[in-house]
Amino acid sequence: MSLVRLNDVTVRYENAQILRETHFRLETGDRVGLIGRNGTGKTTLLKLVLDQIQPDSGTVTVEDGLKIGYFSQFSELDGTATITQVLDGLFADVHAVQAELDAIDQALAAGPDADEMDRLINRQAELFAEMEQLDGWDYPRKIDQALTVLGFSEAHRVNAIDDLSGGWRNRAALAKILLEEPDILLLDEPTNFLDVAGVEWLESWFRTFRGAAIIVSHDRTFLDQIATRIVEVENFHLHEYSGNFAAYLIEKQFRLKNLEQQFKHESELLAFEAEGIADRREAAKNRGKGLGRQLSNIKKSRAPRPVDEIITEIYRGLHVKDVLCRVNDLTKSYGERTLFRDLSFEIRRGNRIVVLGANGSGKSTLLRVLTGEERQDSGDISWAGGAKVVSYNQVLEELDVDDTVSHAVNAYPDSLALTATKKSVGRFLDMFQFSEADKKKRIRELSGGQRARVAMAQCLLSGASVLVLDEPTNHLDLPSTQVMERALVHFPGAVVVVSHDRFFADKVANRALVFNAEGAAPGEIVSRAA
Repeated sequence: MSLVRLNDVTVRYENAQILRETHFRLETGDRVGLIGRNGTGKTTLLKLVLDQIQPDSGTVTVEDGLKIGYFSQFSELDGTATITQVLDGLFADVHAVQAELDAIDQALAAGPDADEMDRLINRQAELFAEMEQLDGWDYPRKIDQALTVLGFSEAHRVNAIDDLSGGWRNRAALAKILLEEPDILLLDEPTNFLDVAGVEWLESWFRTFRGAAIIVSHDRTFLDQIATRIVEVENFHLHEYSGNFAAYLIEKQFRLKNLEQQFKHESELLAFEAEGIADRREAAKNRGKGLGRQLSNIKKSRAPRPVDEIITEIYRGLHVKDVLCRVNDLTKSYGERTLFRDLSFEIRRGNRIVVLGANGSGKSTLLRVLTGEERQDSGDISWAGGAKVVSYNQVLEELDVDDTVSHAVNAYPDSLALTATKKSVGRFLDMFQFSEADKKKRIRELSGGQRARVAMAQCLLSGASVLVLDEPTNHLDLPSTQVMERALVHFPGAVVVVSHDRFFADKVANRALVFNAEGAAPGEIVSRAA
């Protein structure tokens, strides 16, 4: 059964094309992974389904009577109730059944006559069956499990939602939407604020979800686990691939090979026609310019510069010491809670260390202690002389909104952009999807995802020996994340990164620091090969 249908839909925004003559169906049981570069129209598609925007042409049809749940990384609950009270209120029908059962228990205890007793027992049997159908006996466990895996402590559960930070109100909104079990679930980057345990719980939740879902996510392992098909927004159209993310990767390769053959024949025809332009310049002046642009675009699509070669060329001039940092007996506590105790490890050239653990375990605190943003309680951090450390999150936070993209990525005095060729730096920025027009834009004109790309490019070009990154994939689209992965793998210095993105961690990391590892003592962090 089709729950949502888009037929020949076109959307423009301030004269910019977003979607063109798009078709899409959402069927019962679908788990659609929606992917694409930032700004291509993923959120637009969700807003069409929510009736928040109207298409310029075409139709959007949603079946009547369906309950739609929508969550984005900007969703937040508010109010004076606690999150436990809000979630408990979702089970009003269970409470009603339980109240009637309690009343029947009292009536039976009062010793009714035989006829009344038969009526009460029959009604009680009906209510037991209804409670089973509602799965009402188990709802407190569902609430507790959702709050536990989303990281809610006892203090969070008893505080008014208005007293929680934005991040916690965001997680509260996710918990509420999931426990409501809507007919259609629209999720926009649901894993951004979850740790690995939270993401795995969300995956298991989907196994029993009976509705349909559209999920915008850059978390490839998550999409691999839950998606039944992948829809990629590209060139104003929706391209569908059956299966999960792994199947998409294979199917897209075949599609690109077919397109390459088409481009080969098309470019030959265009080149042949271009030879005659010189003989009819005046008659075909405008047409010739358009044709030249087409030839240029096709040449770029057929003969891209290898990504690894571009990255290696950029890093050729970066020289890094062998041992960059020694950490000895590091301890940090908040009140009576010890985050880590007697932690010792080295950061060496070529190390790509991923820091793993549950939300609130102290991963981000460790990064802030390493960069000097926070003080340790005891222990010693010794950086090698001349070792330069750059924090991605600090760079992102401190971007000058009046700066241009081109100037921002060259902001550091030791920037590799100052020693590399202008051509190689341009190609590096091209990989991060910055057009010539984008490079001239002010930071204030950029979206959150575009600013994240600027900060990442600035870090990678900074000339630093050590890059420190806290959840760097949160605001990057898949192509930017893939470029970042390649750059980090070829980075000649060291990388220390906190990430819940398992695919990213598996590709990049060669060492791991694990908070609260199985069998470890409280406050002990286990160091192991990734």
